[in-house]
Amino acid sequence: MLLNRSERSFPRVIIIGGGFGGVEVARKLKDKEVEVLMIDRNNFHTFQPLMYQVATGTLAADAISFPIRKMFKSQSNFRFRMAEVIHIDKDKKEVQTSVGTYDYDYLVIASGATSNFFGNKEVAKYSLPMKSIQEALNIRSYVLQNLEEAVLRKNEADRQSFLNFVIVGGGPTGVELSGAIAEIQLHMLKKDYPELSEHEMNVYLVEGTGKVLAALSEKSSRDSEKYLKELGVKVMLNTQVTGYDGNIITFNNGESIATKTVIWGAGVMGQFPAGIHADYIERGNRIRTNGQCQVEGYDGVYAIGDVSAMITADTPRGLPGVAPAAQQQGGFVAKHIANILANKPNTENFKYFDKGSMATVGRNRAVVDMGKIHLNGFFAWLTWMFVHLLSIFGFRNKLVTFVNWTIKFLTKNSGIRLIIDKFERPEPESTKKDIVSES
Repeated sequence: MLLNRSERSFPRVIIIGGGFGGVEVARKLKDKEVEVLMIDRNNFHTFQPLMYQVATGTLAADAISFPIRKMFKSQSNFRFRMAEVIHIDKDKKEVQTSVGTYDYDYLVIASGATSNFFGNKEVAKYSLPMKSIQEALNIRSYVLQNLEEAVLRKNEADRQSFLNFVIVGGGPTGVELSGAIAEIQLHMLKKDYPELSEHEMNVYLVEGTGKVLAALSEKSSRDSEKYLKELGVKVMLNTQVTGYDGNIITFNNGESIATKTVIWGAGVMGQFPAGIHADYIERGNRIRTNGQCQVEGYDGVYAIGDVSAMITADTPRGLPGVAPAAQQQGGFVAKHIANILANKPNTENFKYFDKGSMATVGRNRAVVDMGKIHLNGFFAWLTWMFVHLLSIFGFRNKLVTFVNWTIKFLTKNSGIRLIIDKFERPEPESTKKDIVSES
C-alpha cells in the first residue's frame, strides 16, 4: 500500500517510464531516504538497441526484456505500478493514472519517444513503426506473412509488391534493420521458400539526407553504406517520402515503389502525459529543461532522455537521443535530488560524456567511433557484440542472446520465424475499391 503525503516518513520520487533513464534514477536512489515509485504501461524494461533483432527473428522478445519488479527486488524503497499516466497536476503535485492518483515531492518524466511521421497521416496509417516490443513483433509477423503471400502468386509481377521491403530512415535503426532483412534474403529465403528466387526480393533503405548514419563520422557513414550495398540493399539518398497508400510508396524525386511493407524509422517525437504547458514544448514534442534537467516553471519536476530538450549554450540542439545520454541524465537527477534532501548545493549543470557510437550492418560488418578511434568490419562487429551483450539486463538474457548469436554465426540460419499473432494492417483504399468493383 502506498501512503499519502501526510502519512509518509520520506519524500516520494515518482518516475514515469521504465526505460534507460528511469531505471538509472531508481537504481541511484537505492538506500536513499526516499520512496521511489515507478509507473509504466509495461511491467518490463526493453533493451531497445536490439529491437531490430526481434523484428527480424534473431531474438525472442523476452531476450531483450526484463521484468521491472525483478530488476528492483532487492531495493526496499522501490515500488512499481503498471498504469497509464494521464495527467500531471503541477499545483497539487499529483499524477493521475489509470489506476489512481499519486502525489509526489519530486517527479521525473522519462517516458521516452514514439515514431514521428511529420504530419503524414497516410504514411502513419499504413507503415510499420518500431518503437515497442509489440511493434517489433508486428514487423516480424508481417514480413513473414508477405513471404507466405508471395508464394501463392503465380507470376513475378504479382509477387513483387510482397517482396519489396522499404525501410525509411538512415539512422542506426534503419541501417541495422535493412542489413538484417537483407540477410534474410541471402541466407534464409532459398531454404524456407524454395518457390521464390532471392533475386525477386528487394530491400530499400530511404534516407532524406546525403548519407546514412549522419551522427557518426564520415568514415563510418561511408563504410556502412558500402556494407549495405554489399548485402544487396538499394540505398536511396537525398530522397524523401511524399506518400504511401498501402500499396505504393512515392518520393519527392517522382519515383515510386510497389510494396506492402514500409517500415518507418525516419524520426521520433517525445511522448508524455497531459499537464505540461505548450510554452515549454520544443521541436520534436520534447519538454524544455534547464541545464540541471529541471522542467522550467515546474517545481521539483525533471525530464530526461528522449522526452527532454536540454537547450543550453553547450547543447543548442539538445542532447542525442541515445541510451547513454538518458542513463547519464538519470544518474545526474538522482544525485541532484539526493543533494537537495541533504541540503547540499547543486551548482553544476549536466554534461554529457560521449563514449562513442556504433552500428552493425549484418554479419561480420559494423562501424565503431570512439573519439578519434574508428573501427570497421569484423573487429568492429565483435566490439559491438561485446558492448551490447554486457549492457543487457539479466544473466539469462545475456546467455540466451549469446547462444542465439553464436548459432547464427555458425549456421547463418538461426531465427524465430514464427507467425504467432497475425498482424492485420489497415486495408488500402485502392484494394477496397478493387474488391467492390469485382463483386
